[in-house]
Amino acid sequence: MKKVIILLLVITTFGFKSQKERAFDTGEWFKFRIHYGLLNAGYATLEVQEAVKNNKKVYHALGKGYTTGMSRFFFKVDDLYESYFDKETGSPYQFVRKIDEGGYTKNQEGFFSVSPNKVLVNDYKNKSENSYLIPENTQDIMSAFYYLRNYPTIDKLKVGESVVIDMFFDNETTKFKLKYIGTQDLDTKFGVIPTMVFRPLVQSGRVFKEQESLTIWISDDDNKLPVRIQANLAVGSIKADLDAFKGLKYSFKVKP
Repeated sequence: MKKVIILLLVITTFGFKSQKERAFDTGEWFKFRIHYGLLNAGYATLEVQEAVKNNKKVYHALGKGYTTGMSRFFFKVDDLYESYFDKETGSPYQFVRKIDEGGYTKNQEGFFSVSPNKVLVNDYKNKSENSYLIPENTQDIMSAFYYLRNYPTIDKLKVGESVVIDMFFDNETTKFKLKYIGTQDLDTKFGVIPTMVFRPLVQSGRVFKEQESLTIWISDDDNKLPVRIQANLAVGSIKADLDAFKGLKYSFKVKP
């Protein structure tokens, strides 16, 4: 369950954008409730602020994930993810990862550069510094969320087709792949929301039932917010639902 909660805290920020205008702006904030069966396992929040890097105004995204109640008693999670990325290209300048997951901790900061394309990672916990070569246009785990929200051809995907990007995480670059499943009207606390449905391809094993055990519902409007994420496990399932939001750039589409 540990790996699933962590993954959901991270993945709840995914959405997509089909227009040229950005799906988000400074001041956007939203929260997800994560639950395992009837148990309220925790929350995840995402916020977009503004900062300055290299004498240039950039987006500063902050993601926080934490367990609550009985879940916190059995397994404490306090995670902080940050990313500074370019307002025009979405390319990351810097990331921060401070996590405490049941006593497992990390405290890292990464700095991206070009010519050559690489990321310098400072590991403050282990007092080490390492440089990694990366493909062009590689995203960090937070900047990837917002980059995909503005992906230019997402609305042209046919059922069964996928979007693939390079993402740097845990000191290595991986291919993050999402397959488009179709559309669905989803019943939520806010009403019935038209959504686009995607499945990220994950490795099957002890935790997940199969390669396509995760499903993501994305609001089919100009915001392209994640509305629900569900993971089928070897035993039971875990789900994350949109719980609150403010500062959206566009009106949130709910069916009458």
